[in-house]
Amino acid sequence: MRVVSLVPSLTEAVARTVPGALVGATDWCTHPAGLDVVRVGGTKNPKTDRILSLAPDLVIANEEENRAPDLDALRAAGAEVLVTEVRTVPQAFTELDRTLTACGAPSRPRWLDEAEGAWTDPPALERRARAVVPIWRRPWMVLGRDTFAGDVLARLGVDHLYAAHSERYPRIPVDGLRAARPDVVVLPDEPYRFTADDGPEAFPGLPCALVDGRYLTWYGPSLAEAPRVLAAALRAAHR
Repeated sequence: MRVVSLVPSLTEAVARTVPGALVGATDWCTHPAGLDVVRVGGTKNPKTDRILSLAPDLVIANEEENRAPDLDALRAAGAEVLVTEVRTVPQAFTELDRTLTACGAPSRPRWLDEAEGAWTDPPALERRARAVVPIWRRPWMVLGRDTFAGDVLARLGVDHLYAAHSERYPRIPVDGLRAARPDVVVLPDEPYRFTADDGPEAFPGLPCALVDGRYLTWYGPSLAEAPRVLAAALRAAHR
């Protein structure tokens, strides 16, 4: 089986479960460290000619992370493309199982069982908190409706304030974010790299939780540790 992955989360999952299956991955596929495969460009601008030159048996993609025209071009050239949709934690487990099976996994991996177990009764805040969750600045963008990261936070006791917005990633001026009076501001380090010196200063007087974006937005082996790591960061900020 020769697999090209256009999704960092899925790259990590396949590399850990079916060693040797991956022949190509995006420039943003940073896990596992030292992954030695052909790089095929970004998630939004993959080099389709390079992908096709690898003669993949399967290209794995995601309906949000990858663009339909690129996937259509691959299909038109004869490549088989599997597209995942992941907007909730349970859906992540279902899609991971489907993808790994398609990539030749002989059985369900132990890490996937452990990850699912970790989310059976995740550690939640003692009192539910209201949050804004910026994912970009210049312009400011936040989590809106129907997102995987939003479902992750909800299961940990954090309700983000734009969950009912008509857009999935609405642009909201920072004055509006402050005026919403959240209990906590959740600042991941991807896709925008918020840091202690870049982000919290925009929300004076509000608790800010700096979180590892891999635990908030990736669906793969990191799901096993995500409840514990994220809950600790949220509790520390919300004291």
